[in-house]
Amino acid sequence: MAEFHKADIEKLIDGVLPWPATQDMLKSAKDTDRFDKYVEIMQSRVDFDDPILLPLTPMLFIVAAGGERVVKCHCGHAFGDYRINWKLSALIHVRDDEASISEIYKGREMPDPAWVQIREYICGGCGTQLEVEAVPRGCPPDFDFLPDLDTFYAEWLGRPLPDTATYEDKTLELIAEWSN
Repeated sequence: MAEFHKADIEKLIDGVLPWPATQDMLKSAKDTDRFDKYVEIMQSRVDFDDPILLPLTPMLFIVAAGGERVVKCHCGHAFGDYRINWKLSALIHVRDDEASISEIYKGREMPDPAWVQIREYICGGCGTQLEVEAVPRGCPPDFDFLPDLDTFYAEWLGRPLPDTATYEDKTLELIAEWSN
């Protein structure tokens, strides 16, 4: 099994690893500590000390904070429990008319505003655009990824987390609170 240096993984993350080296990394068996190296690199790039449990995107992370598992932006802004769709706690810019959609799409490329909304999810802490969705009107925000952290750590990494959390989507519980 090939062993890749942390510097090579960092170059891969930054998109500057030469293509032959990238191909070599993709074709080789994954080194056993690749995840740890990746998390270590990402931890060095964020503005908080809470340990990263799992990177969701280059800007969003599930972290252990104050005895809870929460989603945080790289700036440290917390979106809440990782089992609740973080998008519900983000600032949302909705493009749903011809004028706003035409700022992005021109002419025949533009989707029909009667059918489509473009939602831009923005961090309330630093203003970073974290994600964009083009969805039919009335469609709820897409919950991209709900990982089973306990299974991942115990069965894949071989080192259980010190605490456990039920593996369930709690998004509807938050929405139910809004109606009370």
